[in-house]
Order: sequence, then C-alpha cells, then structure tokens
Amino acid sequence: MRILYGVQGTGNGHLSRARVMAKAFANHQVEVDYLFSGRAAAGYFDMAPFGEYQVRAGLSFVTRNGKINVPATVVDNSLWRLWRDIRQLDLSQYDLVLNDFEPITAWAAKRQGVKCISISHQAALRYPVPKAGNSWFNDWLLENFAPADLALGCHWHHFGYPILPPFVEVDSQAKRQAHIILVYLPFESASDIAALLSPLSDYQFLVYHASAAPPELADHIHWHGFNREGFKRDMGCCSGVIGNAGFELASEAMALGKKLLVKPLQGQFEQLSNVAALALLAAADHMYTLDSQVLKRWLKGNNPQPIHYPDVGEVLVPWLLAGDWHDPQSLCQTLWQQVVLPDSWRSKRDNRALGEAIVGPLAR
Repeated sequence: MRILYGVQGTGNGHLSRARVMAKAFANHQVEVDYLFSGRAAAGYFDMAPFGEYQVRAGLSFVTRNGKINVPATVVDNSLWRLWRDIRQLDLSQYDLVLNDFEPITAWAAKRQGVKCISISHQAALRYPVPKAGNSWFNDWLLENFAPADLALGCHWHHFGYPILPPFVEVDSQAKRQAHIILVYLPFESASDIAALLSPLSDYQFLVYHASAAPPELADHIHWHGFNREGFKRDMGCCSGVIGNAGFELASEAMALGKKLLVKPLQGQFEQLSNVAALALLAAADHMYTLDSQVLKRWLKGNNPQPIHYPDVGEVLVPWLLAGDWHDPQSLCQTLWQQVVLPDSWRSKRDNRALGEAIVGPLAR
C-alpha cells in the first residue's frame, strides 16, 4: 500500500502526532510520503522521520498578542494559490491519503476519487463533545476544511463516542523537580510572559519561545528557542506546564502526570473547546488572560496521576493496512480498553455540563 500523509503545519501538535505515526509506519515497513502545509518551509524542525517531505503554503492563521488577527489572516492566505496546489497535486500513485487537517491533500483526494482518512483532534469535535465558542461556521469548517471519507478523531476521553485516545510519545523516566515549570506560550509576546513570571522567584521557569529573550531577564527565567530534544527533556523533569490550550501539549502533560495551566488562543475554536473539555474533566486550570493571581494559586496545587495512554500508532497502522475501514468503533474500543481513566473522569459519562451530551456506545 502506498500512502500520502498530509499534515497541517500550523502549530506543533499535528507534527507530534505525525511523528508517532511515522515511527509506527517504519516499524511495519509501510511506504509513506509526507506533505506539510500551513508554515513556511524554513519553520519546520526535527523532520528526519519524514524523509524527503513536500511543503506547500496551504492555509493558516495570523496571531497578535494571544489572539487571532482576522484581517491579517485574510491577507496572508491565498485561495487562488490553494486551488492551484490542489489541482496540481497528482495522487495517481497512491492507494490512500491520510490527512491531519491538511486541506491540499484532502481536496485533491476528493477531486481524484482517492480514499481519504482523516486522523486529527479536529475530527473529534464533529461529535457532541465539550465545546465552547462554537458557531455554524465552525461546524462548516470542521466538515469542509479538509474533507475525508472517514474521520478518526482523538481526544483525552472518548465521551461515549468512537474517538481514539491521544497519540502520545513521552519519556516517563525523568525525575520530577518540584519547583521547575515549563512554559510554552507561542502566541503571547515575550515581554508579557517575562512580566508574568518575574515576581515568582521561588520557581525556575523554562520558557520556550520563537522570539529572543527580553532584555534584563530575571535569573529564575531561562529562555530557549524551540528545540524538540530540550523541550522533551524539560517536560520530563518539570512539575507543571503552562501553555496555550493545544491538544498535544496537554496530552503529554496528562501522560506524565504534570499539573497543567492553559491560556487559550482567543478566537480559536479548537483551543476554547479544549478548555471546556479540560474544565469538565477537572484535568487542568485555565486563564483567559495572563493572570498572575490564577498562576499563583495553580503553582500551589498538587500533581495528578499519570494517564497511561496506549501506543495508538502501533494499533492504527495494522488496522489501516487491513483495509476493513467500515468499523472504527471496534478499533476505538480496543484502544480504550488499555486505558485506566481516573475515577472522576469515568463518572463524567452522565454529566451534561456545558450543554453537551457525552453518553454513548463507548461509555464505561
């Protein structure tokens, strides 16, 4: 089977999931080509697992000070270029297109009649899971941004629906150090982050950010450009994580038993919905602005127990190769049977908080 895997390059969560899948594909000796869009080619890093991958412009969003900037997003994206790339992508050599919310490969597959399977967190949001900031446009976007014949979503809880567990690859051997906090707030300004953390000298903050460190940075704030190996090392030894409400970062924190404080990107439906789910599960604290009082309370909190999610890729790849794609529910059941959810999470199966029904055929 020859596969083309299209991956949304905006943010690092989609790439983390693709790395898990790339490892599983390599283990099963499956030939896969990769196409990434949504980020300039120079902005990708740690891409060795993907071989000679392709890059296209695709679609993305522009942020300013922790919010989506709609006018700049409209100006920055070209629908003509997107349509050109869709028309020019030849899929004649592929048996299957996998897609992680990437529009070029998805629409090319639809035009050329090639089977397309979506593997993304966004696909889970098609179900009535906890959501916030939803609208008819968001529902339309989830269906049409990257259309697929089969949409396999992943989430921290199945919420009673055929949803996969997170694709998580973490180092659980590192020893936790109580006063070390990892900070990844890529959409916030460097000066705002430094101002938030400067008064809290009892803690060591390991900040990863694309911008250079602000001048006269306090000694207890350690500033890093993004480096995947360094980030994984620091994730292993920290006691807590402060981040935007992206799916993969929160998944890794849960798998390692790190306490989590999230600040969603304002105007981004997926991140606002992630906050809703985290609040329902009592799995993280949140703040909608860089709030020092919320941060101080969170720093005094306890760490949760780790959640041991299975290696989803190692189960998913043989399922894909078997070609029996009409029954994703049995695949999901197989994976969730390997997960011991916290007692408080399992009790949420009857909870209709946030106006969302979360009971269904997989409820335990």
